[in-house]
Amino acid sequence: MRIASLLPSVTEMVCALGLEDRLVARSHECDFPPGIERVPAVTASRLPADAVTQAQVDAAVTDAARAGEALYEVDADLLARLAPDLVITQSLCDVCAVAEGAVFAAVRDLDPPARVLSLAPGRLDEVIASVQEVADAAGVPEAGHALVASLRARLDALRARVAGRPPVRVAAVEWIDPPWSAGHWVPDQVAAAGGVEVLVAAGERSARATWDDVAAARPDVVVLMPCGLALAEVMELAGDVPPLDARVVAVDASGLFSRPGPRLVEGAEVMARILHPMPGDEAPGGSWAWIAGGGG
Repeated sequence: MRIASLLPSVTEMVCALGLEDRLVARSHECDFPPGIERVPAVTASRLPADAVTQAQVDAAVTDAARAGEALYEVDADLLARLAPDLVITQSLCDVCAVAEGAVFAAVRDLDPPARVLSLAPGRLDEVIASVQEVADAAGVPEAGHALVASLRARLDALRARVAGRPPVRVAAVEWIDPPWSAGHWVPDQVAAAGGVEVLVAAGERSARATWDDVAAARPDVVVLMPCGLALAEVMELAGDVPPLDARVVAVDASGLFSRPGPRLVEGAEVMARILHPMPGDEAPGGSWAWIAGGGG
């Protein structure tokens, strides 16, 4: 089976299922696991090249939404030449990836036709369930069962680790200028790690806020996770965060929190080390770093 993944999270799922050699197309944002860049990219961003800062990107996205303009495009001709049997996309967020309608338009005239699988997981358990959806569609259900069982076992172990500990109040922020709450599966990650998200309920969409809103929620820890950014990029933006009466930490958002794929479980494990550090835990490094008030 020839697979086109138009989502970084799905590309990670496909590879975790042992199907990397079946990938014939990816999105322009797919960058994990290492080496995946060898697969042709069939999508591109339409954001203005001069939209560089967080405020500029936010304004460009807002303007595009008001005008009904797409943020991404699909190279339908290249996709046709790559001749996938299965195209996997999403209907959850048009800001994060190619809109579902654009994908259906691109595959409409494929010959032979391709199956389109569209995912829309909103909660952490739904993300894990979507791993099985991908495995079933790709014809490897047993590999899906094994991966799903492993992910759920890790979450069970994580919940056991923090059981009985006082919950830590967490404000997860998925954009900095302006601040946005981190919704969908992030509150579930926080809960599994022994915390309680104070800005938004699990499964709810992310929402624009203010730093006054963040302060008013009285978090113990503010976790900076700007959507799609790696730790080094988050660290560069940390200076834009006003002083808060809370500990502030930056994380690898792109790898561990933004993408609804298998690495969300690793993100929950990292969150637990932030909220409830224990002897022998890995020190801050490639996944997270204290900005203010760290040290546990």
